[in-house]
Amino acid sequence: MNKLFSCLILLVILLSLPLATHARGANIEINTPAITKLKQSMQQRHGQLASHYASGAIGLTGDGLIAMRDANVLPLAQRQPVNALIAAENQDRNALYQEIASANNHPEWEKDIRATFSQRWISLAKSGWWYQAANGAWAKK
Repeated sequence: MNKLFSCLILLVILLSLPLATHARGANIEINTPAITKLKQSMQQRHGQLASHYASGAIGLTGDGLIAMRDANVLPLAQRQPVNALIAAENQDRNALYQEIASANNHPEWEKDIRATFSQRWISLAKSGWWYQAANGAWAKK
């Protein structure tokens, strides 16, 4: 339970940290009801994903999403539920990047905001978690 709690705390901190971005001065800390809802959804889901990051089943992608890295780590019965978690997380992440860009009145900044979050997710990942390096290869932190 301590690991789960520390992972949840990490996510809360991550979602509240100011981020520097190359998106021409975008306010990454901007908040709207939609952004708040997305952050809450992601925080709730993180507890279910944390053990899969730790096992290496899933990893952080270079485009600010998550992906199944090694399905063989999971028992067959867990693969579909984990894929559903990944899909829900990626849907929220995509919406979060779009909402932040729109809230800044610059939807065209979404790509830069995504890149900034991707770098931050990877930099704050726990030791032992997997991420995609710039060349697309998986690396263990």
